[in-house]
Amino acid sequence: MNLPAPFALSSRALLGDEEYEKLAIALQQESPVSVRLNEAVQVDAGLNVPLSEIPWSTAGHYLEQRLTFTFDPLFHAGCYYVQEASSMFVEQALKRYLPTAPVVMLDLCAAPGGKSTHARSVLPQGSLLVANEVVRNRSQILAENLTKWGHPDVVVTNNDPADFTPLTSFFDVILTDVPCSGEGMFRKDPNAVEEWSPENVTVCWQRQQRILSDIWPCLRPGGMLIYSTCTYNTKENEENVRWMCEEFGAEVLGLDVPDSWNITGNLLPDADFPVYRFLPHRTQGEGFFLAVVRKPETACAERSSAYEATERAPSAKRKNKKNTPPTPPLVSKEQLALAKSWLLAPDDYELSVSGSVVSAFTRTRSGELASLSSLLRIVQAGVTLGEAKGKDLIPNHALAMSRVLKPGAFPTEEVSYDQAIAYLRKEAISLSETAPRGYVLLLYKQVPLGFVKNIGNRANNLYPQEWRIRSGYLPDEIRTLF
Repeated sequence: MNLPAPFALSSRALLGDEEYEKLAIALQQESPVSVRLNEAVQVDAGLNVPLSEIPWSTAGHYLEQRLTFTFDPLFHAGCYYVQEASSMFVEQALKRYLPTAPVVMLDLCAAPGGKSTHARSVLPQGSLLVANEVVRNRSQILAENLTKWGHPDVVVTNNDPADFTPLTSFFDVILTDVPCSGEGMFRKDPNAVEEWSPENVTVCWQRQQRILSDIWPCLRPGGMLIYSTCTYNTKENEENVRWMCEEFGAEVLGLDVPDSWNITGNLLPDADFPVYRFLPHRTQGEGFFLAVVRKPETACAERSSAYEATERAPSAKRKNKKNTPPTPPLVSKEQLALAKSWLLAPDDYELSVSGSVVSAFTRTRSGELASLSSLLRIVQAGVTLGEAKGKDLIPNHALAMSRVLKPGAFPTEEVSYDQAIAYLRKEAISLSETAPRGYVLLLYKQVPLGFVKNIGNRANNLYPQEWRIRSGYLPDEIRTLF
């Protein structure tokens, strides 16, 4: 890898000659491989490779080798997420400052979903996570990964940060993993090296301040904002933290970090507030920066209601509303009753119908969903239960992945590795002669994989078409790892 000369010059000035030379050597080496387990999924048989713990994440592990995760059915079943180790440090901020009571959290720049799935695992029971991505196709990937993670109390949105501004004092926690110059991704992504320039650093710095200005009103007084990048320079890191202190009166919060983690602190000569920088020659991971700030307890802490939020800034959705006659329902009362019978705790959820699709959302969070829906583009909210077709109600894949599914609601059938891969390819599969007819929940190593409709001579595959495996088959010697 040929590092850009201006990057080498600025990084040498930042770190000193000796530290820079160590960094340059580390950037020529192989990136470590790491995963984070989904502790909500009980699985006895997982990755058949040695794992070593990531010290700053309770469920994070390093792998000794990179696997072809696409061919592990448990990966598709949401048993683990392949995530860069340094970014798992977000857990330390959440665990240090989250209250025990439920909170409302926003992950503003969330795709593909590593930090969102991580946050969802750490948040107190009863909390709501809003995961946003401004790029439309990336928001679909975000929704897929959160669906596989299985938690119902999630809303996925596709909006610019400015669209959130009217939701004053709405969030208790905001994570801003902002777009950056990507210096920390140099050894993982060759494009990051090609696209880097001092001018791009400045553009990113300005964009980051715009994003923070747009989202700061949404944080309640006393609330926590986690600011992170995957870059090394102080302009996009410490200087933006100092700017938040000067512009918003933010208070920088410290974390308890053992020296053995080898995390680098503040590199700005005239600043002494606590920040956390991961350098790949010192920590086993990619480049990462994180700071935690608190909003001062000064303004009224009342959240915007749905009405207030809508009145503050008319959205495109609001402008386009017309007095159209109601359409006849496409879902019958019997189908709604059936969908409700699939839920583990049906009284905890409100059912909603959009066209022929039935979804469930936590009843105690319906007010927040109304506020969000009045202003934002909602990609998905809660759990999609099923779709009505004629008198039939077809269970949705999200129901199979979720924690809301009542045990015993559907008959189950354990499948082999080859059957699981065929299912994930969206191919027709054959079940055993003893398998019941109708909708069946497939299990792989006792973990839900998805639904089929067994009609006897074959089973109609209900796996989402857009999620199917498109790659070729694995060699036998690699298959043994799964």
